[in-house]
Amino acid sequence: MKMRQLGALCLLTLAALASARPKAGPEQKCKSGPVDLVFLIDSSRSVRPHEFETMRKFMIDILSTLDIGLNATRVGVVQYSSQLRNEFSLKTHAKLDAMVKGINEIIPLAQGTMTGLAIKYIMNSAFIAEEGDRPQVPNVAVIVTDGRPQDRVAEVAAEAREKGIEIYAVGVARADMASLRAMASPPFEDHVFLVESFDLIHQFGLQFQDKLCGMDLCLESDHGCEHICESSPGSFHCLCLPGYTLNEDGKTCAAIDLCAQGKHDCEQICVSSPGSFTCDCNKGYKLNDDKKTCSTIDLCAEGKHDCEQICISAPGVFTCDCNKGFKLNKDKKTCTNMDLCNTVEHGCEHQCVSTLGSYYCICPEGQLLQEDGKSCGTCKSANIDLVLLIDGSKSVRPQNFELVKKFVNQVVDSLDVSAHGTRVGLVQYSSRVRTEFPLNMYHTAEEIKAAVMKVDYMEKGTMTGLALKHMLENSFLESEGARPSSRNIPRIGLVFTDGRSQDDITEYAKKAKEAGITMYAVGVGKAVEDELRVIASEPQEKHFYYTTDFTAISNIAENLKLNVCPEESQGEIEVKDPCACESLVEFQQATMSSLEQLTQKLSGMTTRLEQLENQLLSRK
Repeated sequence: MKMRQLGALCLLTLAALASARPKAGPEQKCKSGPVDLVFLIDSSRSVRPHEFETMRKFMIDILSTLDIGLNATRVGVVQYSSQLRNEFSLKTHAKLDAMVKGINEIIPLAQGTMTGLAIKYIMNSAFIAEEGDRPQVPNVAVIVTDGRPQDRVAEVAAEAREKGIEIYAVGVARADMASLRAMASPPFEDHVFLVESFDLIHQFGLQFQDKLCGMDLCLESDHGCEHICESSPGSFHCLCLPGYTLNEDGKTCAAIDLCAQGKHDCEQICVSSPGSFTCDCNKGYKLNDDKKTCSTIDLCAEGKHDCEQICISAPGVFTCDCNKGFKLNKDKKTCTNMDLCNTVEHGCEHQCVSTLGSYYCICPEGQLLQEDGKSCGTCKSANIDLVLLIDGSKSVRPQNFELVKKFVNQVVDSLDVSAHGTRVGLVQYSSRVRTEFPLNMYHTAEEIKAAVMKVDYMEKGTMTGLALKHMLENSFLESEGARPSSRNIPRIGLVFTDGRSQDDITEYAKKAKEAGITMYAVGVGKAVEDELRVIASEPQEKHFYYTTDFTAISNIAENLKLNVCPEESQGEIEVKDPCACESLVEFQQATMSSLEQLTQKLSGMTTRLEQLENQLLSRK
């Protein structure tokens, strides 16, 4: 409908100002709105020269009545016979004089009458963006012919109309009415014209001139006004509803936002509506009776809260808090007494720290909390980079390998493990060497111990020398997590083995110590003492350990801890012949003594727990 209405506006001006009426001056032109108009003129042999001149004048007279321009009406001209010639396209000329000049220079083709071919051409090649066709602008074609088409026109004309091209068919003299109706857009009474001769062709436009200039463009055109269209003779203009203002495009409207313009007296929030406003308040405030100012909503003062102890008000909301010595529970309303340090006998040697429903002890800087959780010791492991090399050879056997992993974890428990404290890496070796995890992989003791317990047993041979070489060349690289030597972080290597090495250990044991790595050697079972001493750093009595079977290696872990914390040591460890009877006796005595001490500690902790339980029951 849009295409038909606006397309008609062009044709309504056709020859209305021809010889039968005075020619219109620029001020008399009817402005029909933008139209893309293409003339398709028949220049076959049957059109005589003087008739073609009449057709030429017909087109010029029509153009003289139109508002020509790139933003108004664009015009193209195509002539056809047995072939086609595009005289000028929609984008070629922007002024009437140039179009008139182009029309006057047309040379007739003087061949057959291939009207269907011509319609297909304008559909696919004239009304396209590359040739100046505009989107959302009506496409209008005026076909002028004097005879019957020599090809099929019905199908291609229907396709053109489906694509939105409004077609006017003007027949002269010998033209076939059935063909004209097959080409033209409906209704036929508005789009099909048949005159007896080219001299009468100007009548095509006369009957529509008054209708064009007197039509209501708001009703019969796509005016584009967003709100209101107001017609005037041959034109229209757009208006807006109250509370809106017309935009610069002359068609769309924008709401008048009094809030944005500051034309209001709201204290807090201005709610805009077109040309008007209402006031509102921020959350926690209420609008006063004057509908402009706001007052605070104090829920605590109004008693509209469920805090157990303290209500802290904010506009429209509240939060709960607790008195000193109490802590707010997860429900953010009730409170729990958290100062157990002042209500029970905590037994902390240095300081008691209360927590929610419990407490814990802490020690002064430089001391560590002992196993009883209350007393403090002065031992604090130094920050070190420790790499453990554990023997995974076939002679160890699977059940003993599990004891080796527990030994490693016992050593880890004695260290202050963190990214900035002690770092631990683990290497397993047999006939080959495998890094289980480097120094920078784990940063807590729990992570390391979990990783240790997941290590798979390798089996096969005992290449201790190869393991030492791997440690020296790989394990203490900065890329593997070792801290730079400039930071003076001690580098410690601990080798655990149960038998004689199948390769030479001397070279790389020496190179490791020369590289500043402090070496510990731990042997069990068939381990060779001479090899262990070659590996161990000086003094060897502090860096070399041995036991006869795997079940006793936990005691070695305790001895290692004593060397880390020398202030707790009861003296240096004397290395004796492991096969001597007195050594076995000493080992048994030491083990029994440790068990007795542990039993005493457990008994003391049990007694203490009973005391705490009694105190708590007495307070209920």
